[in-house]
Amino acid sequence: MAEKPKTVDFEKHLEELETLVTSLESGELSLDEALAAYEKGVALTRECQAALDAAQARIQVVTEQSGEISNEPLDPDAE
Repeated sequence: MAEKPKTVDFEKHLEELETLVTSLESGELSLDEALAAYEKGVALTRECQAALDAAQARIQVVTEQSGEISNEPLDPDAE
């Protein structure tokens, strides 16, 4: 049985990103900690952007269907 792709909890990731930024701005992290926080922040930013892109694509599908709302799942790999 195929695994269902994990969903991104946008709000949770955004909150974690805000916490990382606050930590980085504090200046209290060691260089290694700051680099790790930065790398984690970049990964979270990419995941949040992907979630936003997917939401935008879903909205576009709904609005383009001549006023009919469809519950068909969006295939993110389709063009």
